[in-house]
Amino acid sequence: MLKTLHELLDKAFSGEPAENEVDWDHALKVATALLLIEVARADYQHDLVEDQTIFALIKDFFELDDRATELLLEEARRQSDRAVSLQQFTRRLHEQLSEDEKRRVIEMLWKVALADDRLDKYEDYVVRKVADLLYVRHSDVIKIRNRVRQPEG
Repeated sequence: MLKTLHELLDKAFSGEPAENEVDWDHALKVATALLLIEVARADYQHDLVEDQTIFALIKDFFELDDRATELLLEEARRQSDRAVSLQQFTRRLHEQLSEDEKRRVIEMLWKVALADDRLDKYEDYVVRKVADLLYVRHSDVIKIRNRVRQPEG
């Protein structure tokens, strides 16, 4: 199964067309989850609140049930463990996502980075790097961060 998933992701992110829309959709979900995981890992501190935030964001964004969300996150963690570069995961996202969807991904990244009420410099770096790779304007990245930082109310 891992070999099949690895081949699917390699194909999806290599620029080749996916076998079908379900394959591309799955690869998109894994890539998005992987980016959130990378932000959480950036400060080298495991934080339960970040894990809970990732779970809730992925579940809501992709409208998944709890079991599907957990399986997706397990796949994304395995891919993250083997990833050499974020670029392999952001290239196709850049090509396939709308500007609004890209900003939504950046918003989710900021929510993970700020989940523990502190912004580590490495988390900040990863969010900005992903934003650059997705070609999201710097001013939008800052606006999104400031909006996420503001308490609800």
